[in-house]
Order: sequence, then structure tokens, then C-alpha cells
Amino acid sequence: MTLHKHFAGFALTALAAAIPAVAMADVSIYGRAHVSVDFLDDGADYSETNLSSNSSRLGFKGSHEINPNLTAFFQIEQQINFSSGESDSSSTNFATRDTFVGLKGGFGSVQMGRFDSPFKAARGPANLFGDQLGDMRNLTRVGNARFDERYDNTIEYTTPSINGFSGKLGYSVHETTVAGEDLDTDTLSLSLNYAGSALEAALAYEKAEEDTGRGERDGIRFAAGYKVTDAFKAVAFYQTVDYKNAAVTDAVRDQLTSDTYGLGGEFKVGANTALKAMWMTRDADADNYDSDMWVVGVEHKLDKAVRVYANYAVVDNDDNARLTPWTQARSATPGGAFGEKASGLSVGLRYDF
Repeated sequence: MTLHKHFAGFALTALAAAIPAVAMADVSIYGRAHVSVDFLDDGADYSETNLSSNSSRLGFKGSHEINPNLTAFFQIEQQINFSSGESDSSSTNFATRDTFVGLKGGFGSVQMGRFDSPFKAARGPANLFGDQLGDMRNLTRVGNARFDERYDNTIEYTTPSINGFSGKLGYSVHETTVAGEDLDTDTLSLSLNYAGSALEAALAYEKAEEDTGRGERDGIRFAAGYKVTDAFKAVAFYQTVDYKNAAVTDAVRDQLTSDTYGLGGEFKVGANTALKAMWMTRDADADNYDSDMWVVGVEHKLDKAVRVYANYAVVDNDDNARLTPWTQARSATPGGAFGEKASGLSVGLRYDF
């Protein structure tokens, strides 16, 4: 019996055991409506105004105490597209986001399903512009070497928190296999996380095996946020990715092997208003494939549920690069132009419920 069959059998057994508990769970409905109006300019031929849906979502979650030492929990979450048009990244209005079932107790927690890998979640401490124009994934999630994934067929263990430290270990069998042939299609992702009163940090590693469709790759990521004062938080980020796909040329491997790093900060100018800024650079092994990104923004919380913001972002590309500050986590995703400065101005509204 293959590893995949062992995994599938274990997952089904655990799911069957958890279903009765989930059926009696206290279920809550939550979601996010996040829409922005953007003016996007690729520096060449494209210069248009767009309406974008930015990782809007609807979800159901719940938990049920089996006994004082064991609790079952679940979550079902779907992305919802509030816009449509020729520049949309998807022709569908719904897509599965973090959806899982699990058990937790004094041992920590174990969950199974489709959800963010530990490597992806590790960007959190430095993620000032998540799901907005200027999202750091526009530089960290590039081509077939990308990580920042939400893998199918995943089991993840999270340790208890000890003095602010916790760990995550995720294992994914996320690719289609070929009958009768053993393929290396697994992904291993792990992180060490710290959350304290002033410092939040994460160190992560992820490795995808050679037959995972996009080829073998591994990456290391570090992100940190430090509250210098009650009003000012500084953030730092570093990622290195090594792309090893034997099916492509050395030139392509050099284009996708890269170091990405940056610094930023958030300054509260009022109880509900903050100014944010971040600089990032992607340094590829190949010549003339580098990109720099600058983002500045202001965000105002109307209350706990509703916020408005305005961001301005620029990506400056080398001659052979064509990245933009708007590709990730949004429905408006026109392409970029080689060697140009791609810029965008975004005004957004986010309502969490």
C-alpha cells in the first residue's frame, strides 16, 4: 500500500470520528467583504481604472467539547468574487479557502483539509498590506518557484504555546499521481513562531518534491514585527528560494531562484488611523530579473468591523522582469510590461463580520 493510501485511510477514519462532534458544534458564520477601486498603470500600454474584489470570503466554523481534554473543531471557507471583468484572475465566483476539521487539547492541535501552509502563514508578522495593492506576495510568490500556497490533502500539527513559542508542522499530498508509478509529490512545511508583548516573529522552511508539477524547490522565510513604541511598529522580512527543476534550463532555474527581503513600518497617528510604508526587493540569480517595490498607505478604522484605506504602490523592474504590485489576492490582475515601472493607486473598503 502506498503512502498516499495510508494517508487517505487515516484522514477518512479521523474525519468519521470527528463528524458526530462537529454535528453538535456551536456554529458561527463569518466573512469579509473587501472591495477596492484602483487605477493601474503598467508603465507601457495599460492604464485603466478597475473594481477589484480582494480575497472576499464567507465561512462557517465551530467547535465542540468532547471532554475537558479534547475538543473537535471545523471550518468551511469560500472565496467570493464581488467583481467581474476581462482582467479578473478567475472566471468563477467561488473558490475553496481554508477548509478543515481537527482535534485539539493539551497536546496542541491536529487538523486535516485544505489550508495555508506554515510557510505561508509565517509572513504574518511583517504583512502590512495583506490582500491589498502592494501585498508582499507580488515579489515573494513568483512563477513556478512560488510558495505562499494553500495546499490540498494536508495534515498539520500545531504545538501548545510555551512562553510565547509554538511550532507548526504540515505535510501535504497535494498533487495527482500516476497509477502504478511512485512519484515524489509531497510537500513538507514547518515553522517556529513567537508572539510576545512587543515582538512577533516567525521562521519557516518548506520543501516540495520533484514531481509536484512545478518541480523541486525549497525555501526559508523569516518575518518579524517589533513595537518600538505604542504608536510605532517596525517590520522586517527575508526569504530565499532555491528552484531545482531538472526539466528546465539553467537559465530558468536562475530566474526563479531568488532572495527577497524588505523593511517597513506602521505609525498610529490616532486611535483608529495608521500610516504604513514598506520597501521590498527581489534579487534573482539571473541577470536583469530583479524588482523593487515601494508601498505607502493610510488606513482608518470606522469601527471594529469596517475600515477604509488608500495605498500607492510601485514596482520597478529590471529589463527582463515584469512584476506588478497588484497581481496577488485580487480579482483585477492585468499583466505587467518588461523593464517598466508598474504603479497603482487603490482606495478600498473592508467589512469584516
